[in-house]
Amino acid sequence: MHTIVSARPVVLPSPGRGEDLQARVTAPVTGRDLPVIVFSHGFGWSMDGYAPLADHWAAHGFAVIQPTHLDSRTLNLAPDDPRTPEIWRFRVDDLIGAIDGLDALEAAVPGLAGRLDPTRVAVAGHSWGGQSASMLLGARVAGEPGDRTDKRVTAGVLLAAPGSGDELTPFATEHLPFMKPDFAHMTTPALVVAGDHDQSHLTTRGPDWFTDPYTLGAGPKALLTLFGAEHSLGGIVGTTVTETTDENPARVTLLQKLTTAYLRTALGVDEEAWPTARKELAAETEPLGSITAK
Repeated sequence: MHTIVSARPVVLPSPGRGEDLQARVTAPVTGRDLPVIVFSHGFGWSMDGYAPLADHWAAHGFAVIQPTHLDSRTLNLAPDDPRTPEIWRFRVDDLIGAIDGLDALEAAVPGLAGRLDPTRVAVAGHSWGGQSASMLLGARVAGEPGDRTDKRVTAGVLLAAPGSGDELTPFATEHLPFMKPDFAHMTTPALVVAGDHDQSHLTTRGPDWFTDPYTLGAGPKALLTLFGAEHSLGGIVGTTVTETTDENPARVTLLQKLTTAYLRTALGVDEEAWPTARKELAAETEPLGSITAK
C-alpha cells in the first residue's frame, strides 16, 4: 500500500462549457507508469466525494481523476440554465476532457509529472456517473445520434448504473429523457456492480434493473452482485454520509478489494489479481456477494 497525495481543484480550460472543469487528482507519491482511473460522480456530488474508493485505488497504485460535473450541488446550476437539458452530454465531455488533459493534470500536481501511463486508462462511475462512464465504453442513448466510445479507455467499473429505459416511471420518462441507455455496442470490458436491495424510484422494475449493463452489454463483462446492498453499496460516497441507507463497512471493503483486483487485471498490471479475488470470494462460507461473467 502506498502513501498518497491529493490535489484540488486542478482546473482544465473547457471552452463552450460555461466554466472551466475542476477536478481532484489523487495518486501515490511514488511509482511510475501509473494506470489512470477517471471517475464520474453521481447526481449532485463532486470531486470531493467517494474517498473510500478514490483513496483506496490510489493507495494501490492508480492515479484517480475526479471531475466535478455541472450537476454538482457545489456549482448550483439553475434549473432554467440552458445547459441543464444537456448536462448528460456535458458529463461525457468532462470525462473525455479529463483524458485529453492528462498532461496538464500531471503538470499541475507536484511530483506527478511524467508518472502517468496514458495507455492504461479506465473509467468508473456511480449511479448517473455509471451511465456517463458507460458512454466511453460504447453505450449510447437510444434515439440520440453519435458514438462517444473512447478507444483510449480499455476497462470500466459501473457502480449501480441505471438500466434500460423501457420501464421508467412517469416521472423519469418526463424529466430524464436521456435515461435510455443502449448497451448493445458497449464492447469494452467492464465490471458491473449491483445491489440486490437497490430499488430505484426511476423504474417500475426491481433491483435487477441495475444488472442491465451486464445482461445487455456486449463483449466481456463481469457482474458483482452485493447481497443486501442498496444504492450507496454500503457507503462508497463516504463515511457518515446521510444519503447512505445501507452503511456496511465490510461491504465497502469487499468492493474496494474486488474493484482494485478487476482493474489491476483489466489494465494489465497483474493478470492473476482478478482470478484470485474471484476464487477467494467463492470460497467464503458467508459471502457478501457473488460474481458471474461472460
